[in-house]
Amino acid sequence: MPVPKYGVLIGGVSDRRLATPKKNHYEVRVEAKGESYRLAVNVQSGDGSEVLYRIDEAFMHPLTTPLAALGDGHHNLESKPGGVALDFVRGNLGIKRADFLPLPLAAPGEDNDLNDKIDHYVMRAMTEPAARVYAFGSFFKNPGVKDTYFDFKPGQGIHDIHFNQGNSGEFKKDNGIWQDGAMLFHFPAENRWIAIFLGFQTQSWQVDEKGNPAGVVPPQPLPVPVPGPIPVPIPEISERIRIVAAMANSKGAVEVETVTLVNASPDDIDLTGWKLTDRLKNAFLLTGPLASGDAVRVKIGPAMQLSNKGGSITLLDFAGKVVDGVSYTKEQASKPGWSIVF
Repeated sequence: MPVPKYGVLIGGVSDRRLATPKKNHYEVRVEAKGESYRLAVNVQSGDGSEVLYRIDEAFMHPLTTPLAALGDGHHNLESKPGGVALDFVRGNLGIKRADFLPLPLAAPGEDNDLNDKIDHYVMRAMTEPAARVYAFGSFFKNPGVKDTYFDFKPGQGIHDIHFNQGNSGEFKKDNGIWQDGAMLFHFPAENRWIAIFLGFQTQSWQVDEKGNPAGVVPPQPLPVPVPGPIPVPIPEISERIRIVAAMANSKGAVEVETVTLVNASPDDIDLTGWKLTDRLKNAFLLTGPLASGDAVRVKIGPAMQLSNKGGSITLLDFAGKVVDGVSYTKEQASKPGWSIVF
């Protein structure tokens, strides 16, 4: 079954505890509406696979607007599209498997500690009263029991703050869609959002509509690197066609909306049966071949529309699997005639 009590916790950061060789989690204390909560953030894995991470220091996405309107506290979320629930595969968050880096990623003695990377943003949030953390994951509460790390009562908070799909073996029970975990930080003084996405090397990004691995072998853990070149994650095969640009706000009396695709693979690919969809899942069917290395600018419509108020674009192959996805904000679509480059 999917992770229980999925939701988002919003509040101010008041304290933290670093992970240790015997404790896999970085712990964060959060204050919200007079109550204390703890965030348990995986910085090491319990099954021996290495943690993958992606940090976006200039996160821009339409969901930040409804998130900011929620206010402090814990909010239960429905695991479905259209709200603020996260899905790394389907949610067009601007992340792909190839964007994630493994830890450790450096030679011994160098900066290979996710403790330090997360601590940088947590400590900053602790010094700015207006800053807020948005923690997505599974809610837990132990009435009448003090928190193990920060001694507040009742012990409550968020865990599973990572990718919650593509698991095999003992963690397969946690698979589900629109229930992925992450941490977002908002610093209002500069209107800046920072997003931290986590996962594990054993998880597959090729998943079915229940979040289970879809007929592919999950990526295997990378060996611990020795001094030398930093290992570069290998893109999964689904990323062969990429959405590289879109024009959501045309110039002139006639409205024209376009999406530009590029074939990044070494093979010619027939796009017949593939489709593009908008935020509301309205579809535009594609046809014809796209040669290796070539790009095509597709004029979409009338069913599929790119809203000037922000939206998303998803590319699906003939089997209905997500190949690529992007999102854009109202600000990015505000200039008529300009293409948004992803």
